Amino acid sequence: MGSKQRRSIAVPTAIRAAFPGILLVMFLGALDQTVMAAALPTVAGDLRGWDQMPTILTAYLVAATAAMPLTGKLGDAFGRKLVLQASLILFVVGAVLCGLAQSVPQLIVFRAVQGIGGGGLMIGAQAIIGELVSPRERGRFLGIIGVAYIAAAVVGPLAGGAVVDSLSWRWIFYGYVPVGLTALAVVSRGLHLPAPPRGRRIDYGGAALLGLTTVAIILLCSVGNYAAPPWLVPVLAAVAAASVAGWVLTARLVSDPIVPLSLFRDPAFTIPTAISFLLGFAMFAAVSYLPAFLQVGMGLSATASGAMLIALVTSILLTMAASGLLITRSGRYKQYPVTGTLLAVPGMWLFSTLDSTSSLLLVLVAMLLLGLGIGLIMQVMVLVVQNSVELRNLGAATSTVIFLRQVGSSVGVAVLGSLITVRFADAVPAGLTAELGDRINSLTPKMLAELPAADRSAVAAAFGQALPPAFGYAAVVLAIAFVLTLCLPERELRTMAHSDSGQGISHPNPRPQGDSDD
Repeated sequence: MGSKQRRSIAVPTAIRAAFPGILLVMFLGALDQTVMAAALPTVAGDLRGWDQMPTILTAYLVAATAAMPLTGKLGDAFGRKLVLQASLILFVVGAVLCGLAQSVPQLIVFRAVQGIGGGGLMIGAQAIIGELVSPRERGRFLGIIGVAYIAAAVVGPLAGGAVVDSLSWRWIFYGYVPVGLTALAVVSRGLHLPAPPRGRRIDYGGAALLGLTTVAIILLCSVGNYAAPPWLVPVLAAVAAASVAGWVLTARLVSDPIVPLSLFRDPAFTIPTAISFLLGFAMFAAVSYLPAFLQVGMGLSATASGAMLIALVTSILLTMAASGLLITRSGRYKQYPVTGTLLAVPGMWLFSTLDSTSSLLLVLVAMLLLGLGIGLIMQVMVLVVQNSVELRNLGAATSTVIFLRQVGSSVGVAVLGSLITVRFADAVPAGLTAELGDRINSLTPKMLAELPAADRSAVAAAFGQALPPAFGYAAVVLAIAFVLTLCLPERELRTMAHSDSGQGISHPNPRPQGDSDD
């Protein structure tokens, strides 16, 4: 590795001015996921759609995912700051509409509007960091970025649970307004990026086909949540196949496709995107359904279940920040996702062993293992991809790796949600189902507390029986991700940022790293 070299730790002016806005944007995106996790059972029950809880989750994820490729490409063509500002405005408007929703269908539509903005937030912040910070130095900034996620991890579950327990879930969405407007003001004032090249044409047709593919695939995976007509599955499958074929055709014909197919020829792009898909599938299963299990299956309050999630998110941030610093020092990254999947698999498997009588200590151990593992994987995949592409494809490449993680998340929530819904319906005693009638779709933790002890125990046992096996499937998915991490190429990390006209961070004498594809 050679002797240690002294590196400058000064933060360039452009990055220092931009980071407050980027941190607020990341806080806003992370807050949405952690706040909603603790509040979801009450939201679904209050709107008499407890059986549609997976759809409330997937509405946001589908919209955010479908918007990502186009958002990334628009940033490449017209400037990332402008696209980020538009995404913030759309996110806030969608949040206000969600707070006004009077039914589950309305909430689903408004969550989709908010999701389009949320997809732009995730892509915009990551792509801006990729432009301003070199891959070698990015690890050093993961600790700073972690501040936003730590704040969201601590504030989100507790605030979401407290708002649900003491006020109304609608105030969760209204609370986004001041945070979003503050982020918009800070981004508008502090973020300055080089002007993008002129004359790039956007492949809107390809973006539409890719979005249609995403929607069709996720709806296909969600069919188990509904009494779907028999013709729906083959129709969705045909639409998905046709839109994929159409997207590939347009990507071959146009000069600047929404996602260049040439990117997939590089294993340093293909393998991280595949791992991101699998990680999203498993991670969102835990984050989305654990609070419901803790509240319905184990009888915790919304506030208490939100507090339990802090262990998961904090452990993610701990290893994400630590691995980032170590990557900056050594220039090597492959060992972290390999170790991460080895930790995450047993953590997820432990969740599959839970039931309504399980110890909270076992839940915490499983959360810590899973969180420590995810923290070693998630951001490294973005780092590897951004290190392998040119500036002109930075937004497209960044959006693709995060897009596939979100596709995995959406598919995971939909597939596992369908499995949970069917198993729960089968597990509830027939007599209790008849007695509850339509109320079985309106069960909130507060309503469960008002049921007779025997009925409450029966519902908890049914949910405790229905949910944990889904985590066993997620553990298998993470095991496949482990195999892929062994094939991950390890290349020298660039020491100059894309915006290197005096603004990029670089090592004057970087350590030699080699350029092998281990």
